Amino acid sequence: MNSQFKTIALIGKHKNPEIAAPLLSLAQYLQAKHYQIHLDHLTALHICSDQYPVMTLEEIGQQSDLAIVMGGDGTMLNIARMLAADDVPLIGINQGRLGFLTDLSVDTMYETLDVMLSGQFITERRMLLHAEVFRDDISVFSSLAFNDVVLYRGMSSGMIEFEVQVNDEYVNTLRSDGLIVATPTGSTAYALSSGGPILHPGLDLIALVPVCPHTLSNRPVVIGPESSVQIRMNSCTNVRINCDSHAYFDLELPDKIVIRRFPQTVRLLHPVNHSYYRMLREKLGWSEFP
Repeated sequence: MNSQFKTIALIGKHKNPEIAAPLLSLAQYLQAKHYQIHLDHLTALHICSDQYPVMTLEEIGQQSDLAIVMGGDGTMLNIARMLAADDVPLIGINQGRLGFLTDLSVDTMYETLDVMLSGQFITERRMLLHAEVFRDDISVFSSLAFNDVVLYRGMSSGMIEFEVQVNDEYVNTLRSDGLIVATPTGSTAYALSSGGPILHPGLDLIALVPVCPHTLSNRPVVIGPESSVQIRMNSCTNVRINCDSHAYFDLELPDKIVIRRFPQTVRLLHPVNHSYYRMLREKLGWSEFP
């Protein structure tokens, strides 16, 4: 073994029975090449394996040189948030169709990983958002988001109304079904389906994308990475925010949401032939003809 990565953590999609066989096979393959292998504790519990040392995500962040995540983009989103503060590099393996974040295939993972672990890979840094809710000037909720922070109406049938400020400067009062505050990574997720722009992941930018606005002239706005977004609720019946569709919080009047770029970034590793534009063509069906 001649690699900068000595200790490798393996993390699988939670409660997916199809993960066990390829993940254990990968663990055996890497161990045979003299890498020190650890399993995430939830992964080990689910696949019922006691063959390898088990670590919590906190311990993985402190002790691992690399984390390999097997699952879909949703799994990678969750793990990336958890490990970003420790700057652990991440490689994503997808069992099904290749994802936006998990771009290695199970079918070719051994050959691809051999090349990457020898030092031939592309490093990509991606930004995160930090969202915090204040109620009477007291912080009552906070979470990181890799894709987006979404303000939306819950079971209510009516629109919600809120005021948007950027760096304490009034932007507008919006009546809509919600607002998406997205990173470049999240620009190809919910924001894209709501008419937002595609932002290259190498950029540090924040997109504000209204969801079904009452006034059609309300269009997406892209702001700089040092911007602070403040959202003040004017109506608050069944209104929630979520971060990456993972962490949820129910809002009340007069709650204020503050969203900023998180200081740390996510470090993704890709094969040397990785192409963001090729991935867009494949995932979005560009250049296809009937």
